[in-house]
Amino acid sequence: MAFTLPLSPAKTLTATITQFPENPKTLILEQCKTTKDLNQIHAHLIKTRRLLNPTIAENLLECAAILLPEPMDYALSMFYKIDEPTSSAYTIMIRGFTLKQSPLEAILLYKKMRENSVEPDQFTFPCILKACSRMQALSEGEQIHAQIMKCGFGSYMFCENTLIHMYAHCGKVEVARRVFDGMSERSIVTWNSMVAGYTKSGYWEDVVKLFRKMMELDVRFDEVTLVSVLTACGRLADLELGEWISGYIEANGLKGNPTLITSLVDMYAKCGRVDTARRLFDQMPRRDVVAWSAMISGYNQASQCREALDLFHEMQRANVDPNEVTMVSVLSSCAVLGALETGKWVHFYIKKKRMKLTVTLGTALIDFYAKCGSIDSSVEVFERMHSKNVLSWTVLIQGLASNGQGKRALEFFNLMQEKNIEPIDVTFIGVLSACSHMGLVDEGRSFFVGMSRDFGIEPRIEHYGCMVDILGRAGLIEEAYQFITNMPIQPNAVVWRTLLASCKVHKNVEFGEESLKHLVRLEPTHSGDYILLSNIYASVGRWEDALRVRSQMKEKGIKKTPGCSLIELDGVIHEFFAEDNVHPFSKEIYNATEDMMKRIKSAGYVPNTAEARLDAKEDDKEASVSHHSEKLAIAFGLIKTAPGTTIRISKNLRVCTDCHNATKIISKIFNREIVVRDRNRFHHFKDGSCSCNDYW
Repeated sequence: MAFTLPLSPAKTLTATITQFPENPKTLILEQCKTTKDLNQIHAHLIKTRRLLNPTIAENLLECAAILLPEPMDYALSMFYKIDEPTSSAYTIMIRGFTLKQSPLEAILLYKKMRENSVEPDQFTFPCILKACSRMQALSEGEQIHAQIMKCGFGSYMFCENTLIHMYAHCGKVEVARRVFDGMSERSIVTWNSMVAGYTKSGYWEDVVKLFRKMMELDVRFDEVTLVSVLTACGRLADLELGEWISGYIEANGLKGNPTLITSLVDMYAKCGRVDTARRLFDQMPRRDVVAWSAMISGYNQASQCREALDLFHEMQRANVDPNEVTMVSVLSSCAVLGALETGKWVHFYIKKKRMKLTVTLGTALIDFYAKCGSIDSSVEVFERMHSKNVLSWTVLIQGLASNGQGKRALEFFNLMQEKNIEPIDVTFIGVLSACSHMGLVDEGRSFFVGMSRDFGIEPRIEHYGCMVDILGRAGLIEEAYQFITNMPIQPNAVVWRTLLASCKVHKNVEFGEESLKHLVRLEPTHSGDYILLSNIYASVGRWEDALRVRSQMKEKGIKKTPGCSLIELDGVIHEFFAEDNVHPFSKEIYNATEDMMKRIKSAGYVPNTAEARLDAKEDDKEASVSHHSEKLAIAFGLIKTAPGTTIRISKNLRVCTDCHNATKIISKIFNREIVVRDRNRFHHFKDGSCSCNDYW
């Protein structure tokens, strides 16, 4: 019989075997490389009646079920022709089903094995436990654990290692630890199984503790261990241990392991050492999708979103296909920057590549569209998702609330309850925000009380802050102040800052001054707080007090955070600061701004010079207001996009009253929809009005 073994596309070697050895296992497993080889060997064994030998039949079955990357159909046809399959034959099939991503079939076959009174052996149990792990079939895993003990394999290390793995994957990491602690001896595989179990459950502190225990007991660890521990170091920001591992890798010549170096990149990035992570990344001779994703994710988590997108574009030029992790990080960066066009391209790519719209990826898309002011697209993605979790609902509710669709947000919250999806504490932040932006004071009070009464969720500081916002925006400044003083937990700077912002809107000097006293004690160098009080003074004509607050800032060395607005055009992010001239089209932009301001003045716009720089001279105040960063960005959008195109702006600070009034008129005069995302919410300007109904 002839067996053809391919050496290269152009050259083959034919080995003619005239006689099978008594035990042909080595011959079958080594020379059976393709389905054609399998068919030839199978035919020969049938012809020579050697297939009647159970051992030889099992050798061939192992080749069909495990070694060849073919579906299990061929192996099944062979298995069903065995008159009385042994435990070894069943084990081969169970292992094959598990390896080929069919764990349910493996479990069903194991049940059939028991029904046929075939006793499993020490090799069967690890295989079926792996299938239970894949299915997260805890109940079946527990039954198998009982059978292991009954059959006397309770101290068999392979079984114990797989039990640890099974329990950890099924969310029972404490049971996995009991199995681990009960073992008389532990191999490196045992320790790695327990470390991996803690990693799977996100028990990062336990990962580090177990690793330190390994070092204390002088237990040998390997590269698999280090990958898990580096992941834990990143999550815990444990730079000290991470750097020790980095030194160990260097000293032991392990820098050739790309998985290990990728884990180092991830660790450094998550510990805030993004530059170190990038140096390691650039030094890697080969970078797979995991390495690229780790570095992009690192930039994203370090709030270096422009760098994340730049690296993503470099990844594309390197012809590396992104995966789900990459997509989530890129979408998150697009959301922060308001880079709608880039994010839409990512969504198109997901569709084109037929990537599965998982809960994680779908939720990232919902969040991205919401944070870019394209809330209808968020709803569309949400409704197309086959599977949603409470976070998906929460992100949509928060997105609707921040985009001025509070009523719709509350409708989705009601629908969520109808579908028996229990809200979480973050859900109520979105619900209360919806009430705040719609001026629904009574409804807000009701939701706040109902959190603990109906759902057992104790309000956190963020929920108290939302209630202060609801009362303050509605002009109930004194009630908001009393609410803060009666809080059962200590109010933080955000709570007092929320009240201060409401005092600015309603020109309430008394409680504005009181708020700043608390803020100076909690965060003495936060520039925005001083600016808010200064603006309150300016709004009521107390210019000397306004200047006095600014002077206090200078004396304390506190610098004002400059207003910055971003606009994306053709995939490029353009950045503008008030009254700057660093943009390459500055002259053109300022000319367009002057023309824009003249046209809206003729339509009734009156500049609010109270929003000008305090150090601006009286003659310069109007120009100062005209050159706020969002006005420059809008003017740039007007001259660089086609008529009728929606202009989208992202701003790092709250939109000032003057810019808000101006943008309403710009939207009408130029027949443009303008979407502005400020620090607090979205403003959708169209036909001379804003989605916030001037309630922000």
